[in-house]
Amino acid sequence: MGVNENVQKPLDQLSAALAPEMDAVNALIRQRMSSRHAPRIPEVTAHLIEAGGKRLRPMLTLAAAKLLGYDGPYHIHFAASVEFIHTATLLHDDVVDESSQRRGRPTANLLWDNKSSVLVGDYLFARSFQLMVEPDNMRALEILANASATIAEGEVLQLSAAQDLRTDEDVYLQVVRGKTAALFSAATEVGGVVAAAPADQVKALFDYGDALGIAFQIVDDLLDYGGATQTIGKNVGDDFRERKLTLPVIKAIARANAEERAFWTRTIEKGDQRDGDLEQALSLLARHGAMQDARNDALKWAGTAKSALQVLPAHPIREMLNDLADFVVSRVA
Repeated sequence: MGVNENVQKPLDQLSAALAPEMDAVNALIRQRMSSRHAPRIPEVTAHLIEAGGKRLRPMLTLAAAKLLGYDGPYHIHFAASVEFIHTATLLHDDVVDESSQRRGRPTANLLWDNKSSVLVGDYLFARSFQLMVEPDNMRALEILANASATIAEGEVLQLSAAQDLRTDEDVYLQVVRGKTAALFSAATEVGGVVAAAPADQVKALFDYGDALGIAFQIVDDLLDYGGATQTIGKNVGDDFRERKLTLPVIKAIARANAEERAFWTRTIEKGDQRDGDLEQALSLLARHGAMQDARNDALKWAGTAKSALQVLPAHPIREMLNDLADFVVSRVA
C-alpha cells in the first residue's frame, strides 16, 4: 500500500504550481510563530511545522484563490491561518490521544510535555485569529472562526462516540465532518471568498473541500489497519489500541454475530486488549468486507469532490484538484 511516484504527481504538481505563494505562506508562518518572551513556543511549533507535512490545507486555500483569478496578497494570510489552526489541533490531539508519533517523528508532548503542547496549541489558535483579522474580510473571518468551533465540537463528540458500540455511520460522519472535513472545506471556501467569487462557485469549493476531507479521513482510518508505518507516519493499529470506532470497525460491528460483538465490547468498549487482538480485529474486518466497503465509501466521496469542481472555470489548477481527489483514495488502492 505504499505511495508510488506516479500516484504522487497531483500533489507535486499542485505544490509546483503554487510554489511562490507557498514560499510566502511559509515565510509568514515562521515570522508569526516566533515569540520574544517564550522561546519554547517556536521550539515546539518548529518541530511540527518543519516536520515535512505536505501543507495540503493551506495549499487548498491558495489553489482556490488562484483558480478564481485572485491577484491580491490576502490569500497568503488565510492560508497561514489555516495551517496554524491545523497545527494547533495536532498539538491538542496528540495530548488527547496520548500519541507518541506524528508524521514518523516523536510528538511534541513526548519531547516536551502535555502542558507545553496544550499551551502552544492555544498560542497558535490565537495567532491564527490575528492573521485572519488583518485582511479585514468579515465573511472569510466568519468561515474560519466557524470551522475552528466545528473542529473542537467534532473532537468532543468523538470523545463520547469513540468507545460506544452504538456509534453508527451517521455519527461517524458527523465526527469526521467536524474534526477533519471542516478545515478542508473552510480552506477551499475561504479561497473563493477572498477572490470575491460568485456564490455558486464558493459553494462548489466548500462542497469539494467537504467531500475531499471525508475521503481523506476514511482513507486514514483504512491505512491504520493496513498501511506501512513509513507511509502513514504512525504505527499500524494505533486506532485499535486507542479504542477508536473508525469506519471499518463500525461496519464490522454492524455485521457481527454475538461472539464477534463480545470481542469488540471487550477490546473497544472495555479496553481489555490482549496479545493477538489486533490480528483478530483484522480478521473480522476481512471476514465482513469492512475494509473494501469503507474504501468504496472513500471512492464515492472522492467522486462527489470531483463533481463539485465542474461548476468552476476551466483551469490547470482545477485539473490538479480533480487529480488530488483521486490521489487521496489511491493511497489504499
